[in-house]
Amino acid sequence: MYVADSRSTPATAATAAARDLGPGRRAAVAPTVLALGTVSLVTDVSSEMVTAVLPLYLVAGLGLSPLGFGLLDGVYNGFSALVRLVGGHLADRGGRHKTVAALGYGLSALCKPLLLVASSVPLISAVLAADRTGKGLRTAPRDALISLASSEESRGRAFGVHRAMDTAGALIGPLIAFLILRQAADGYDAVFTVSFSVAAIGVLVLLLFVPSRPQPLAAPPEGAPRASLKAAIGLLRVPDVRRLALSALLLGLATVSDSFVYLLLQRRLGVTDHWFALLPLGTAAAFLLLAVPLGRLADRVGRRQVFLGGHAALLLVYGALLSGWQSPALPYLVLALHGGFYAATDGVLMAAAAGCVPPELRSSGLALIQTGQALARFGCSIAFGAAWTAWGDRWAVGAATVVLAVSVAAAYALRPTDPGTVSPTPTVSEESPA
Repeated sequence: MYVADSRSTPATAATAAARDLGPGRRAAVAPTVLALGTVSLVTDVSSEMVTAVLPLYLVAGLGLSPLGFGLLDGVYNGFSALVRLVGGHLADRGGRHKTVAALGYGLSALCKPLLLVASSVPLISAVLAADRTGKGLRTAPRDALISLASSEESRGRAFGVHRAMDTAGALIGPLIAFLILRQAADGYDAVFTVSFSVAAIGVLVLLLFVPSRPQPLAAPPEGAPRASLKAAIGLLRVPDVRRLALSALLLGLATVSDSFVYLLLQRRLGVTDHWFALLPLGTAAAFLLLAVPLGRLADRVGRRQVFLGGHAALLLVYGALLSGWQSPALPYLVLALHGGFYAATDGVLMAAAAGCVPPELRSSGLALIQTGQALARFGCSIAFGAAWTAWGDRWAVGAATVVLAVSVAAAYALRPTDPGTVSPTPTVSEESPA
């Protein structure tokens, strides 16, 4: 099972978390991973409530063009990329992973009520930028806490469990938004208000239940680099880090924003405004079901292979959107593949990256790879919106398909040493008693 026995002593629970419990039984993930998963679950309920209605609110409500939405969506994610290295650096200095993560979660929570008063595109852009700044601050420290609390051979599963819990929130959030839009007279304002209340609960869970350090960091070896932005960028001199970062960047250049996928499905199927908020549920449901199995598969067969396989699933999404296939099964296929893409890439990439960087630079190293990927997706969002505005949606999807196919081939040709394939011999967990 995944949950450690609460009656065990902290040391016993932590040790059992990393041991193979015998044939047919699964090792439990560390308590820190479960606590962070709960924080992410609650926070994602809040954020996905907003994300589910934002494309429709901006395009249908405020009349933004696809290019305008692409620029705004790029801002929504680009600001996150710009501060990830800063967040990773601050977390590595003195091991303040929880403190920096709490600042990020708190900033994002405070942005939710500001959407109630931001009625113009510039103001909404500023609020979204601040919200993504919070996300950028918290992501690398949170993932570093997960990796430091997990043994090397079980990191894929640990990230899979966390991402599954995170995605449970992504599944619940759009459903709540859908129900609010159906019942509330002023639906968007009600969504933003409830979103803030839920986000505040997530911050409280983090402060109360997540330990500051999942393990006492050992003294770095003599000559090891001190935590700094220069040292983080210097990790690119490590071959495995460089190849993994380049692969993530190349593939990010052809990863179309989720919002565009949902808008394309709406156009193909004629989905009404009230039902639009339910489209992310399909992606979230597939992600939830596949995150743990694909994480465990990555631990066994190699994280790089599973990561590339996820982008092959995204290629099939683009192909389905391009096809003239008319069938009631189309949305189910697209959303299932879309969720499978995230299950095979999101946590798997971080599990692979954690094996490349030393513990004293863990947040910085993860942030480095995340930043390259996020900046690439920022550029893709703007380019896709511009192509849609200039040439139409089919040409835009066709171009994205070609770029993704080339990027998958290039990433495969890099052939990095996969740090994610480990010996099945069980070891003691890195997590110390909380």
